[in-house]
Amino acid sequence: QVQLVESGGGLVQPGGSLRLSCAASGFTFRIYAMRWYRQAPGKERELVANILSDGSSTNYADSVKGRFTISRDNVKSTVYLQMNSLKREDTAVYFCNMVDFRLSLYWGNGTLVTVSS
Repeated sequence: QVQLVESGGGLVQPGGSLRLSCAASGFTFRIYAMRWYRQAPGKERELVANILSDGSSTNYADSVKGRFTISRDNVKSTVYLQMNSLKREDTAVYFCNMVDFRLSLYWGNGTLVTVSS
């Protein structure tokens, strides 16, 4: 079955960096676009970034443009989110997401990022 396992979260000071990973299994990773979402306490889940199946195109939420970079390794079936210049408002649980061709949604369990001094 489809599995998405996020890792790399933690506590970081404002201005710091983290790299999140999402290891995928149970499906043909290389043919699907992948997305990162986040959900801050008391807020709705929001789309952070997405990347096409071959990595040729990426899109970002305005709030993270110029600071975050999404990438993927289709050999390792892993999608990454490099987060630089982190701000307190980036504190959230970050989730990996895939939508298959039948429009079924799949989520990982998330990884917590806390930006605090």
